[in-house]
Amino acid sequence: MAYQVLARKWRPLNFAQLVGQEHVIKALANAFANGRLHHAYLLTGTRGVGKTTIARIMAKALNCETGVTAEPCGVCSACTQIDAGRFVDLLEIDAASNTGIDNIREVLDNAQYAPTVGRFKVYIIDEVHMLSKSAFNAMLKTLEEPPGHVKFILATTDPQKMPITVLSRCLQFSLRQMTPQQVSGHLQNVLHAEQIPFEAGALPVLGHAANGSMRDALSLLDQAIAYGAGQVEEAGVRAMLGAVDQSYLFEILAALVAKDGPALMTAAAGIAERGLSYEAALHELAHLLHQVAVAQAVPGALADDLPQRAQILAVAGALAPEDSQLYYQIALHGRRDLPLAPDEYAGFTMTLLRMLAFAPAEPGQLKAQPAGDASPRPVAPAIVSPPAPQAVAPAPVAAVPVQAPVARPPAVQPAEPAPWEDAAPVAVATVVDLPPPQAVTPPRTPEVAEPDIPPVVEEVVVAAAPAEFDGDWRALVAQLKLGAAGMLAQHAELVDHQPDRFALRVAEAHKAVATRDYQDKLRGALSEHFGRPIQVDVALGEATGDTPAAIALREKQARQQAAEATIQNDPFVQALVRDLGATVLPDSIRPL
Repeated sequence: MAYQVLARKWRPLNFAQLVGQEHVIKALANAFANGRLHHAYLLTGTRGVGKTTIARIMAKALNCETGVTAEPCGVCSACTQIDAGRFVDLLEIDAASNTGIDNIREVLDNAQYAPTVGRFKVYIIDEVHMLSKSAFNAMLKTLEEPPGHVKFILATTDPQKMPITVLSRCLQFSLRQMTPQQVSGHLQNVLHAEQIPFEAGALPVLGHAANGSMRDALSLLDQAIAYGAGQVEEAGVRAMLGAVDQSYLFEILAALVAKDGPALMTAAAGIAERGLSYEAALHELAHLLHQVAVAQAVPGALADDLPQRAQILAVAGALAPEDSQLYYQIALHGRRDLPLAPDEYAGFTMTLLRMLAFAPAEPGQLKAQPAGDASPRPVAPAIVSPPAPQAVAPAPVAAVPVQAPVARPPAVQPAEPAPWEDAAPVAVATVVDLPPPQAVTPPRTPEVAEPDIPPVVEEVVVAAAPAEFDGDWRALVAQLKLGAAGMLAQHAELVDHQPDRFALRVAEAHKAVATRDYQDKLRGALSEHFGRPIQVDVALGEATGDTPAAIALREKQARQQAAEATIQNDPFVQALVRDLGATVLPDSIRPL
């Protein structure tokens, strides 16, 4: 027997086998059960959602030998002939091939005759929007008041092209696109029935690629079975579709979280080595960022059977919501601009670098320089800027800025030059606010004789030489450039530490970031930081909320609550609310 493709072999034969169209099934089943039969039905929806299939099931429900029923028997002569396409009172017309008025006039002339063997004469007109204007006008009267033994079932993918006069004469049902979960669930049932081995991770990929069409999903499944030589593997399906392996996407997001440019370029190079499409990579990255944003805003909306659910939740906890929104927008613009780039690799990497460059700074990351700051760079402008030129004239100020230009006691001259941090305040005070020498000399002597050199020296030493671990795991993670291992460190709780060993605990919800690969990368970063081999032991268990990610989230929520309280208690805002009926939108408040 010749092979029959899955899309035809697994076409539903009754309402119970339909997937994803419950709103249509319920209305039709109730109508058939109560005998409320309309003379014309219009089924609309995109390709592959079941328009023709539902029309044939309706024909069986109308002509089943057991009577008009919502559950045709499927074994009587009428049901079997309709399934085989041989029922004489069921006429399927392709309006794309029969668009003229002559074709429709022939149909209407035959409609007046009684059915040959069935209870009703059923006309299924597919892609009805392709009919010409004259053909529509010719069928209006018959469509409105057909003979009692005639039923019209029209199907179209574009109802906007149909005349309103035709739409008003039909009972219209809009068929929905299938969700990826519905598609993958049906594919799983098909594979079980066909006894074909498969990997569970391959089905969501096929469900996503089908774009809501069950027929397309079954056709892709046929192709995947052929590609895998009788089995369906996730790697084979991704290679067949040209999709990007999700692990590379998580590497990219981990590098963005850690602000690690080299790791970002390494992940991009990994995609190039696999020969995958960069346009598809940006598409998948935008899709993943959408899932991350959903997990951040409405965690319950994320499907429980999503293969990468744990990893998506881990990224959602490590990435700020505003960052995910920004990255999503940049990914969309990068995909749009990809044809304009010198080549796809350049367009893809520039999109990633744009994400890295435009990431919002965390509070306190950019330190503002006050007017009297003692940093080395503002010293020269502070000396030159005063308007009085006579105060800048003395040569000692320009030659040795760390020495007092005037009115210094003799004890100051042999002193060693002070560091730049100590010179700036003295120079500014001398130039801007210079009183008579005898009035200034007494208070200045102790300032110069007792400079704050030791604290400055100690601070420089601490920054230059690596210190031993003091037990502050969050501060240590902030110092390290961990790249992909940053998600493991952010979601890990320090349980115990020794000079050469760190014991960490990760919650079950974040076990996806506690793999051996992430542990090895974290071990390497710690060993490089301390200059000696470090052992890292990671165990899964109940977290107490002391992970860096959890602490950062609590701090962010506290800042948000403080900002909302400040706005709510502001007298001006209260006056607006009281006098003008204004409303404060909490979602619009952002802490500084």
